[in-house]
Amino acid sequence: MAKTVIIGGVAGGASCAARLRRLDEKMEITVLEKGNYISFANCGLPYYVSGVIGAQSALLLQSPEMMKARFNIEVRVNNEVTAIDRENRLVKVTDANGTEYSENYDYLVIATGSSPLRPGIEGIDSEKIRTIWNVNDAAAIRMLADDEKIENVCVVGGGFIGLEMAENLHAAGKKVTIAEASNQIMNNLDYEMSLIVSNEIRKKGIDLYVNDGVSRFADTGEEVIVELASGRKISSDLVILAIGVRPNSKLAKDAGLEVNRRGGIIVDEYLRTSDPNIYAVGDVIEVRDYISGEKTMIPLAGPANKQGRMAADNIAGFENRYPGTMGTSIAKVFDLTAASTGKNEKTLIAAGLQKGKDYETITISANSHAMYYPGGVPMMIKVIFDLNTEEILGSQIVGSQGTDKRIDVIATAMKYKGRITDLKELELAYAPPFSSAKDPVNMAGYVGENVVKGLAAFARYDELETDREALCLDVREVMEVERFAIPGALNIPLGTLRDNLDRVDRNRKIIVMCAAGVRAHTASRILKNNGFENVKIYPGGVRFYRLTH
Repeated sequence: MAKTVIIGGVAGGASCAARLRRLDEKMEITVLEKGNYISFANCGLPYYVSGVIGAQSALLLQSPEMMKARFNIEVRVNNEVTAIDRENRLVKVTDANGTEYSENYDYLVIATGSSPLRPGIEGIDSEKIRTIWNVNDAAAIRMLADDEKIENVCVVGGGFIGLEMAENLHAAGKKVTIAEASNQIMNNLDYEMSLIVSNEIRKKGIDLYVNDGVSRFADTGEEVIVELASGRKISSDLVILAIGVRPNSKLAKDAGLEVNRRGGIIVDEYLRTSDPNIYAVGDVIEVRDYISGEKTMIPLAGPANKQGRMAADNIAGFENRYPGTMGTSIAKVFDLTAASTGKNEKTLIAAGLQKGKDYETITISANSHAMYYPGGVPMMIKVIFDLNTEEILGSQIVGSQGTDKRIDVIATAMKYKGRITDLKELELAYAPPFSSAKDPVNMAGYVGENVVKGLAAFARYDELETDREALCLDVREVMEVERFAIPGALNIPLGTLRDNLDRVDRNRKIIVMCAAGVRAHTASRILKNNGFENVKIYPGGVRFYRLTH
């Protein structure tokens, strides 16, 4: 009877164990987990801190007892694997009492995940500086959040975990400050899309500092002084570190398995390591970027669970190849939802690709459902596509309703190598409370088609500032302009444009602006059809302008 040992009982490890049992009733399966919980909802930890998730038990998806009863799987918590002996197919383990023993295996699965980064910054070892990565971390921070003496919290890092912690600590009544070393929060988004989220955070009363990393911490006994690179000092009763993760790959490295320069375990398409009897899944492995085909590291729970299932398939003899990861992700940030999939423009530029030559982008503003049905709200959708193949390379959406639906539709299209023009052909569910007859995804396809056919061109969000010679033509109605005017713009309402073309300088670049972009496209076609050559549309109209300026 063959035996599989799984190191790590969260996400990928737990999924692998359960799937393997369903495929092979006779396989001996043992899960060794360093911590005291298995299969917990790590993505729910910030919401436990604020009390949105009330009971700690709600975070626990499985228990050792349940795994034994349902799947006949032996799960040992508080059992740390300290070494892998590949020659003898053994793992060395230390249990909760400090007793050392060895466990043999025929197949080994490494699902050790990742750990929060704690860089060598002066003063970082203070007890008042915490990370959140497991149930114990969340319980400790929740206890601190319940302490009325703790009033000021500094969150270091503006990624998913940092922003979710900031929101939940704010909900717990704390004065929150966020410090981010890069020039923007949410690095999965392009800069202009991240500005929408930054504005939302500041509107909620949170102090946000970007492009200003931590230079040192100083624990005075009463508080922690967070000193930033700019010299700014933030007084905090509690600091939450959320600046990234590193793969827990020491076991693999010490055992001589191949790893990349970032410590990610190198696996093949079947999730096998350089040892054919050892598999690896989850945050600890290097994966193939589904869009570019390049090797990368993408620590997300969804892919980890899929990889665990696939490793089990391959161990049981049901061949299953892992196709790669697109990095589809989503986060709630106060009243906004920010989502992305695939490549962003920053990574394409870093890879040496050029906008207008290799790829193009479209950015539109669309309502979550039919305008005439109450409660519709706008969302900003950015789609990036290959100019040669028209295949969608990535998308980002920021809004407050319907964002999840649209990013999932686009991610699905990308999975099957969909083109930007394919989006207009998707038949999506429509009723006024849910969408429009032309869903926002369809609208992205229509706009993309116009770009492909040369019927539309978009300005950059900051082109009015970077190109002082450009003329902003505002085609909104006079009453709209009175409520909010674009500095230096020439206002000619769309309905009167044909009779006022002589007022528009044909020798200048024209950037057409309206409320959301629809009238601007019509105006741009009027101009182009009347001989104006250099015409662009401002993406997302005044809605986007106001969110990014």
